[in-house]
Amino acid sequence: MKYSFINPRKKNIISSEMLLVIIFFTISLSMLVMTYMFLSFKDYKFVEDKEFALTQLSDLNISQVQMEEKIKNIQEQKLVAEKVYTQNMVLKDSIANLFDLVPLQITLSEAKLLKNGLILYGSTPNQDIYNFMLQAPLRSIFTTTYSSFFPAENGWLQFVSTNYIDESSLEIKRLKLKKMEKEVENED
Repeated sequence: MKYSFINPRKKNIISSEMLLVIIFFTISLSMLVMTYMFLSFKDYKFVEDKEFALTQLSDLNISQVQMEEKIKNIQEQKLVAEKVYTQNMVLKDSIANLFDLVPLQITLSEAKLLKNGLILYGSTPNQDIYNFMLQAPLRSIFTTTYSSFFPAENGWLQFVSTNYIDESSLEIKRLKLKKMEKEVENED
């Protein structure tokens, strides 16, 4: 007797539906593993890029500090150069003013500039010309003025004029000038 109207089929351990489920789980698991590997690689790459960026940042900070030191050094050199330039201009103007101060009748043979004074060597036709034309302007500039005269072979007089500025009186003059400037400003 037969209980079935169809012929028996061969039964597999894994049915087609089960095979489909296994394939689905295998694909899902492989996708998860690949995602994990991808994210692990990206994490490793991110850490490596971060370390590289930190190294570059520290190098940039070091170079920035060095650059700031160079800029500071250059600014100091610039200030020194400006100071020297200003001193040279003042000295040039002072020398020009000195030679403008000397009248045509008096001949200078040597001039020595000191920190707080001036020594002049020269010749003059007579002592009166020297006193009125050169000594008077020198006395208005310097606080102490000494002059010595020696007869020359050509009948003129050789002179040595030593002139000094007293620093304390110079400071007093500066204070008086500032006071006068303030008074003029207050009047305006």
